[in-house]
Amino acid sequence: MKVDWQGVYPAVTTQFNDDESINFETTKTMINTLIEEGVHGIIVLGTVGENCSLRAEEKRDVLRAAKEVVAGRVPVISGVAETTTALAVEFVRDAEEIGVDGYMVLPGMVYRSTEREAIHHYQQVARNTNLPVMIYNNPVTYGVDVSIEGMKVLAEEANIVSVKEATEDTRRISELFSAFGDRYVVFGGVDDIALESLMLGATGWISGLTNVFPRESVAIYKLAQQGRYEEARELWRWFLPLLRLDTIPTLVQCIKYAEQLAGRGSEVTRSPRLPLTEEEKAYVRRLYDEALTNRIDLSQFNLD
Repeated sequence: MKVDWQGVYPAVTTQFNDDESINFETTKTMINTLIEEGVHGIIVLGTVGENCSLRAEEKRDVLRAAKEVVAGRVPVISGVAETTTALAVEFVRDAEEIGVDGYMVLPGMVYRSTEREAIHHYQQVARNTNLPVMIYNNPVTYGVDVSIEGMKVLAEEANIVSVKEATEDTRRISELFSAFGDRYVVFGGVDDIALESLMLGATGWISGLTNVFPRESVAIYKLAQQGRYEEARELWRWFLPLLRLDTIPTLVQCIKYAEQLAGRGSEVTRSPRLPLTEEEKAYVRRLYDEALTNRIDLSQFNLD
């Protein structure tokens, strides 16, 4: 499937049983529900999908399960989060055979790269696949920022077509457009500044909390694309307290616990991630309950 690179792409969770083995059926059910509720694509094996907590073959099995349930309805983008460039190249070759539609590539894990090293890593991955590549630029989490000058180097790779911009500095979005025009498709990559990112020209949003409230996420995107910012702000202000959970160290546990509260999955994460404390759960539960109590009727926006 040709990737449209527009819309709301949830970074989906990998669901586990109580013994931390992968629950493929729940994972597929969760993905199917998201598609039925209107998301435009699926990101598997991202941070929220606990990529780095999975063994090599488990990652391939998750991709096979995702491809099976998606069945061509939306693009399937795979996160690439390996410890070495060679392993990343091996992974993208395998994933291409499995049938994914594109990649969201992270810098090498564990070792904190310099910008020069990150650029080399991205180049080698791109040169070893025929599929489109999105660069995941997240200096806050991964310690390396691919600058505008670095993106100029990567622009020479024809299949590097997109960037998930997660610097938490919305000025970078404008700088990308000023430097490159439409050379790169820009996705907002930080949940609690997603609306600002869309207003500045990002054409997509990769989101963690969309796993909990997909319809509202899609509505915010559609309203922003239509320039209906006052209406988008109403939804945004309702959603923002939950969206902030995506920016803290326990984001995976928080999102999974919120999924469980919503009846969409299980809170189980793989060690060393531990369950939230009771105090932390109470905080997430309060935000979720407030969101349900104050949930906005989407029919008023006439988006269908």
